[in-house]
Amino acid sequence: QVQVMESGGGLVQPGGSLTLSCTASGSKDTVLLMAWYRQAPGEQRTLVAAQRSTGSTNYADSVKGRFTISRDIAKNTVFLQMNNLKPEDTAIYYCYADAYFGQGTQVTVSS
Repeated sequence: QVQVMESGGGLVQPGGSLTLSCTASGSKDTVLLMAWYRQAPGEQRTLVAAQRSTGSTNYADSVKGRFTISRDIAKNTVFLQMNNLKPEDTAIYYCYADAYFGQGTQVTVSS
């Protein structure tokens, strides 16, 4: 069974940066799709960014130009570099790997 584990969340001031990391373990095969979702209190979980094993990516409009997703294909690891963070980016960020979600990591943007 695939296990998905995130790390790197925390508290940051507006305009600051954070990098999230996630590794999918327990799979002998390359994970085809890895992505980041987020869920703010009282809202639905939404896609932030995704990258396929082919390298293609897609981003939510709200994070384009500020967030960058990247992968280490061989290690089934995905990263999310978040720059120029805004208070509205505050949420629990979940890693997704081929139908599996991690437990989530809290990102809080506040002065």
